[in-house]
Amino acid sequence: MEVTVLPEVTWLGVVIKAVIILAIISAIAGFGTYLERKVLAFMQRRLGPMHVGPYGLLQILADGIKLFTKEDIVPQNANKLIFQVAPAITAATAFIALSAVPVFPDFTIPEFIPLLGGTFVPSMAADLNIGVLFILGMMAAGLYGPLLAGMAQANKWGILGSARTAIQFLSYEVVTGLSILAPIMLVGSLSLIEFNDYQAGGIGSWMMWQQPVALILFLIAGFAETNRTPFDLLEHEAEVVSGYATEYSGMRWGMFFIGEYANMITISVLAAVIFAGGYNDLGFLAGWFVIILKIAFFFFLMLWVRAAWPHVRPDQLMWLCWKVLMPIAVINVVITGFVMMA
Repeated sequence: MEVTVLPEVTWLGVVIKAVIILAIISAIAGFGTYLERKVLAFMQRRLGPMHVGPYGLLQILADGIKLFTKEDIVPQNANKLIFQVAPAITAATAFIALSAVPVFPDFTIPEFIPLLGGTFVPSMAADLNIGVLFILGMMAAGLYGPLLAGMAQANKWGILGSARTAIQFLSYEVVTGLSILAPIMLVGSLSLIEFNDYQAGGIGSWMMWQQPVALILFLIAGFAETNRTPFDLLEHEAEVVSGYATEYSGMRWGMFFIGEYANMITISVLAAVIFAGGYNDLGFLAGWFVIILKIAFFFFLMLWVRAAWPHVRPDQLMWLCWKVLMPIAVINVVITGFVMMA
């Protein structure tokens, strides 16, 4: 039996991977705002951005220039240090979570490139055997950004946004953990590589067929994790103006939304790797192409739900998580345990 030996991962390869994640995911997050506006416009029979560049494609550039040049205002009565640091927490935790996600395949830089030639760049900046736990933990830590931002700005809408952040955090995190517990029991590992290998037998071996309930629970919790409709309680403009982001402007405001879209990409990758077969080839379609289609589908699903589903109240979110989703998740774990013992 032939054994493939991968090149050694060096600190330079990890640094290159981190830079790639920061650059490409930031660009994709910016493009995601354009895609969202176009998808929503299509579903509501509108055109969306059309005036800046062909089909409005340069609207992303115009928005970026606006964010970088807009005045950064700090309210007079705000806690200035926390007010300024909070957006960085949201953006930083989103990208740290992505360090353990296999977002791009392994590759080796060609030898003819000066200084960097021959460097092996791994698929993940941090190949952890507890990858799933690390990613969900970092995404949960990102909610301290909105929590601190709302409390620091001396604004009643911000305070309400912070209170809703605490409520949402205490509700959906339980469902997130329990939803993936059953798949973890089947795979016997927290490593995303092990999840990918477990589903290597083709489309029939995908986890979603074995754990459809877990997939639905994970996606619902993912909408709350990323502060997406119908669980965008933190900044619901019809109720709390813009919640935790009311007093923010310029690039600090932009950092919140870069973090949000980066988390959407992370949830999409996790759903694809844990439940939809991961990076394995699908017939004549190469694995790298297949994973892009899967991630795009789950990302589109988040946009679709925003266009089709109404907002829920905070008490409805708590009722849904504690009285409906959590019991279903526990029952799913128990049934999975009995099936494994049989």
